Amino acid sequence: MKIAALKTFVVGNPPPHHGGRYFIFVKLTTACGIDGIGEVYAATFGPQTIVAMIADVFARHVEGRNPLRIEALWRSVYGSGYSLRPDISLMGVLSGLEMACWDIAGKAADRPVHDLLGGKVRDRLRTYTYLYPPRGDVYPDDENNVYTNADMAAEVAAACVAGGFTAVKFDPVGAYTVHDGRQPTLQELDRSEAFVKTIRAAVGDRADLLFGTHGQFSASGAIRLARRLEAYDPLWFEEPVPPEMPEEMAKVARATTIPVATGERLTTKYEFARVLATGAASILQMNLGRVGGLLEAKKIAGMGEAHYAQIAPHLYCGPVVGAANIQLAATSPNFLILEGIGKWDGFHADILKTPIRWQDGHVIVPDTPGLGVELNEAVAEAHPYEGKRLHLEMSDEPL
Repeated sequence: MKIAALKTFVVGNPPPHHGGRYFIFVKLTTACGIDGIGEVYAATFGPQTIVAMIADVFARHVEGRNPLRIEALWRSVYGSGYSLRPDISLMGVLSGLEMACWDIAGKAADRPVHDLLGGKVRDRLRTYTYLYPPRGDVYPDDENNVYTNADMAAEVAAACVAGGFTAVKFDPVGAYTVHDGRQPTLQELDRSEAFVKTIRAAVGDRADLLFGTHGQFSASGAIRLARRLEAYDPLWFEEPVPPEMPEEMAKVARATTIPVATGERLTTKYEFARVLATGAASILQMNLGRVGGLLEAKKIAGMGEAHYAQIAPHLYCGPVVGAANIQLAATSPNFLILEGIGKWDGFHADILKTPIRWQDGHVIVPDTPGLGVELNEAVAEAHPYEGKRLHLEMSDEPL
């Protein structure tokens, strides 16, 4: 069996854009006619540049190769250009192509990918959602919204819990910039404490609170913030400092009773090994569209298991990464919780031929061959993204 063709899709995500402005999907086809889909989560260049990168990697390393020889393909791409080190854009491209190879492998064997990764240890996966505006607003400009108003956030959290969720995530600390980390302002500290206090009062012990940040703070600033939050017992404190120096994050982990979670901006087993070796986090949030794909994520999950760390696969992109996250989580004894975009409905359902099944706060693990989802190409082609913006953008101005 040999890989014969590549097709890419840059799909505009309609308002309210939950999961990002666009998704980048790949489809590999073998000479014998088996298709596999993957998703690339690369945010450092514009989407058409990423498409060119995908085509280059495909021509150099993937075309004509056996899709079942995933480890050999991975090493070939990872070491290309005399690098042999985590290159975040290259790893995003590799992740999507590797994911598609697993989809092919499962379909060729007529088995779900989780059977090929050791088999399921659970049939249902606990999920959480971010707190989004209740009416589907697109990041309103005024200050009275779910991201800044604790009472409004508490109302949305209570509605999520009433709808079946047992965990919700929110990030009230404000903007993040290319100049972070920094000290939190007194206003940020007050607003953050108000959020966890008000949401805890609204949901009681029916739901875990996941306190999100985006690496805004220095270690000392994050410790100041954590001490404000501890009384309300959040399940985690996410990425409290920038990702470059896990040694700094470890200072936060040692200084707080709140478990530290990190990983959405990390790639490969090597970067996660530093997190574990330094004690920077006990919850690993790999994104399978960036980290290096399914096999790499499985290795990281195994490393985490040996350190008594749990995994909570990250999702701020499309549902193909979500489907790969599900396959990994189903096979991992140290799985904690899975990120979703709401209940996996809306455009995240429309872009698939059969939506991911969500029920009573859980995803139902599929037993269909491959990744368990099929891209609706007609919908993908009807929603092209033709802009040049990055998937996520940070302010250039220091706060």
